[in-house]
Amino acid sequence: MATTPNEWFHPRGALRRDGWESVVDDSLPGWAHTGIRIADLGDAPVTLPANGIERIVVPLSGGVVVELDAVAAADLGGGHVVTLSGRASVFDGPTDVLYVGAGGGFTVRGPARVAIAEAPASRRRPTRHVSAAEVPVEVRGAGRDTRQVHNFGTPGVLDAHALIVCEVITPGGNWSSHPAHKHDEHVAGHESRLEEIYYFEAAPARGLPIGIVPESADAFGGFVTYSSAAGDIDTNALVRTGDIALVPYGYHGPAMAAPEYDLYYLNVMAGPDPERAWLISDDPRQAWLRETWPVQGPDPRLPYTAAPTEGDRR
Repeated sequence: MATTPNEWFHPRGALRRDGWESVVDDSLPGWAHTGIRIADLGDAPVTLPANGIERIVVPLSGGVVVELDAVAAADLGGGHVVTLSGRASVFDGPTDVLYVGAGGGFTVRGPARVAIAEAPASRRRPTRHVSAAEVPVEVRGAGRDTRQVHNFGTPGVLDAHALIVCEVITPGGNWSSHPAHKHDEHVAGHESRLEEIYYFEAAPARGLPIGIVPESADAFGGFVTYSSAAGDIDTNALVRTGDIALVPYGYHGPAMAAPEYDLYYLNVMAGPDPERAWLISDDPRQAWLRETWPVQGPDPRLPYTAAPTEGDRR
């Protein structure tokens, strides 16, 4: 039986364009304020020209070299080359990232898997290399609602025009983006309007016995979005590495990690409100669960840092 495509959920490669594995931008109907590009960089570099878009380069696995044009380099004292050390995988702690304000262009070279978060920007902010050591690592929630958040692109950490970017690790068996919440109407001091992109990766859970996971293992998680007064939306999907969910409006969450698999997502947010702020409203039917957190401890598996090598395990 045929199923109706969900315009807000895109499996890996469904948004392939111009050498990128996935591209989200304002060419998608109903999308205006955020973007993302995903690529596996082999021997072929990718170049993004100077224009009215601000960007954050996020190594997912491996490190990259970023060659900046003169405008982007000027904020770094004229240095035209920035090396991002990256990490082995998204489950190995925070990475260093590079923010390039609107009007600056650059080329990225691998080999690595890389994400580039984007947002249209009418004002330019200075280029900044955020080292991994500078990234605030937050262990949020408690019990089975515990997750790890890397706040490298949030207000108070990064001076951007519109972009709000972070990444979340949900260990096997836990839930995140929970309670379900929304940010689709402007209520001063309480809620902001933000489009949101979820880019997912999944992998066998850390701590499983060595050798137990077969090559054919299908790592996955789950993700839910549902309607609010701002619009109708219904996403209830299994998510795997490379999948992208778009949230133009509506309540979103939970993101669920299967017990045997860890789940990661990169969040990219921006919107039309004059203030760059992440202000949310919980689903009032689910908000009560936050009251349970103070009487539970955080999941002791977090925070995840660099995974031990085989030599470290001996």
